[in-house]
Amino acid sequence: MVEERKVFHESWYRISGQRLALRSSVKVRRQMYRGSRWYVLHDPFNAQFYRLTPQAYSFVARLRLDRTLEEAWQESIAQDPDNAPGQEEVIHLLAQLYHANLLHYELPADSQKLFERYRERKQRTRQAGLMNIMFIRLPLFDPDGLLKRLLPVARLLISPLGAGLWLLVIGGAIKVAIDHFPALRVQSQGILALPNLPLMYLSLILVKALHELGHAFAVRRFGGEVHTLGVMFLIFSPLPYMDATAAWAFPSKWRRVLVGAAGMITELFLAAIAVFLWAGTGPGILHSLAYNMIFVASVSTILFNINPLLRFDGYYILSDLLDIPNLHAQASQHLRHLVERFAFGVRESRSQTGSLAEAFWLSFFGVASGLYKLVVFSTILLIVADRFLLAGVVMAAVCAVAWVLAPLVRLVRYLASNPRLERVRLRAAAVCLSLAAMAFCLLYLIPFPSGFKAPGILEAAEHIVVSNGVPGFIDAILVPPGSRVAEGEVLLRLRNEELDYRIQEVQASLREVQAMRQKALLSSRADLRSIDSLEATFLKQLGRLHQDEQKLLLRSEIAGLWSAPHLQDFRGMWIRRGTPLGQLLDDRAFVFTSVVSQQDVSRVFSDAIRSSQVRLAGQAEVNLEVRSMTQIPAELTRLPSVALGFAGGGQVAVDVREASGAIAAEPFYEVRLEVAGKAALYHGRSGRVRFRLAPEPLLQQGYRRLRQLLQRRYQL
Repeated sequence: MVEERKVFHESWYRISGQRLALRSSVKVRRQMYRGSRWYVLHDPFNAQFYRLTPQAYSFVARLRLDRTLEEAWQESIAQDPDNAPGQEEVIHLLAQLYHANLLHYELPADSQKLFERYRERKQRTRQAGLMNIMFIRLPLFDPDGLLKRLLPVARLLISPLGAGLWLLVIGGAIKVAIDHFPALRVQSQGILALPNLPLMYLSLILVKALHELGHAFAVRRFGGEVHTLGVMFLIFSPLPYMDATAAWAFPSKWRRVLVGAAGMITELFLAAIAVFLWAGTGPGILHSLAYNMIFVASVSTILFNINPLLRFDGYYILSDLLDIPNLHAQASQHLRHLVERFAFGVRESRSQTGSLAEAFWLSFFGVASGLYKLVVFSTILLIVADRFLLAGVVMAAVCAVAWVLAPLVRLVRYLASNPRLERVRLRAAAVCLSLAAMAFCLLYLIPFPSGFKAPGILEAAEHIVVSNGVPGFIDAILVPPGSRVAEGEVLLRLRNEELDYRIQEVQASLREVQAMRQKALLSSRADLRSIDSLEATFLKQLGRLHQDEQKLLLRSEIAGLWSAPHLQDFRGMWIRRGTPLGQLLDDRAFVFTSVVSQQDVSRVFSDAIRSSQVRLAGQAEVNLEVRSMTQIPAELTRLPSVALGFAGGGQVAVDVREASGAIAAEPFYEVRLEVAGKAALYHGRSGRVRFRLAPEPLLQQGYRRLRQLLQRRYQL
């Protein structure tokens, strides 16, 4: 899969008489990649690096101001005719060295050209910074002198002794974190609370400053130089950064890997120290600051720094481990080769990969990193717009220019003027137009299945909670739970000795009053009125007590299924009045009550639903048949079950100010569906309903979702 060499080139005569050489400031170092020797050119004055193959370096090393390019090339051909670069390779190589400011010309205007190229590079850097508005970098000062003075400290830390100390501290911190894990988890609930944000940002600055110092110490420890330390505005938030490009020239890949991992190693060590500090302090500023440092160091390391799909530490570590320098650039070049070779038919295009496995990984990395970057930047745009709407709009406009307009302009220029497409320009244009037409048809003309999902709760159409009307102990369970019962059937019997004593007491008092009445009939009829009133009071009390006695027998109010899975747990316990003991369910019909958000409710009431399917938790493979559907045309805020809200493990956001967890954060609408199916239907089980709508093109569906998102989050 190595590119075929083209020995001669039609433009060679234009440069063959030039005299040039590498600049005197350029340093050359050897590196090994996948068992092959490479040469790295480094100019410390402009911080430029360039890697060369041994064949290319063999030619570059022959360049001198006292000989022409033709003479140097002829000597290279004579020395190694099989591996010497061809004229086309030489032209491309010299062009890249020229733009990197690594060549010295004999011409008087060379110094002027140098400054012109320097200004051009600076201009390209500024343009890239403007296009990458969310990651603007501002250099501040040169820290190399300070790092030289601290070199003994770096040598002590980056050594076997330092590694042993690091492992000891990390191991101890893990032990402390495991012992205090419940407290760590509880405190994480308030990490994004408004009063905690200043402490989190302060922790972020401290952690990232030491992160960058870790990189700088590692570079200096292995002989590199660090001349840039500054501030990077990450989503308009200032954070420190440093330039570790000197590590590219290290011969050992393990040293380059260690430089890339030095920041994460420092963060983890700092997080371990913060764990000890957090565990040893009580509530207060220092305690909260330590916890925020733990959170920032661990989360940023896991989610960002170690992720190879973004150009953070993980990317450079992966590049060195795979021995693929400039992994992102090579992946882009390989994808371009695939398009040119197999879509445009450019026969001269050859892949620079050495094996099919490398070609596969480059293709996968190029596509995955592009998609991941799109997701990350889109998420960042939404986060920024939530806080600062105007800044989000500006960033969205810049990203639209950078990701849509600029690539289209480059594509048109590429198709119109690139010399590689000279013989296949019409085919390339036809392929691009065909792909554009196919994308248009796929997104705008061809209808695709459309629908949305809504959470809900399954309940019997008629159900009653069985609870005791009087307190007592369970004396006997007359009907086992799970049985089918008739209306009025006794389910269980309670025992209340206090009630029995009370009945006996009132009966004795009543007998006493009746005896007093008999005596008053013989001696004092004037007392009969008060005695009759007292007798009526005791009779009323006795009647209520007998009613309570009847309530010791819990009867079925409806015919259905007697469900009491936890009834045995109440045996031997004093059951207070009104305790739910079970449920009576009419299992002939079940209703699934779904919670439909405001963004989807318009299609529910517009008769656009073609069909619907209900799936319950734990029975996702079974679709329950929907017999009928009823829409409730009213905004609601109380959920039909706590299980649907965040507090009960559901998907609906709830009002955090409400302790019950049953009040939704936003109003919703209920859609009730009568369901039937062969699967086991359980009252109170949660699930989801999928409403199928009329097919729509993908572009129309995406536009609706985007409009709903903007209306919901920004009221646009």
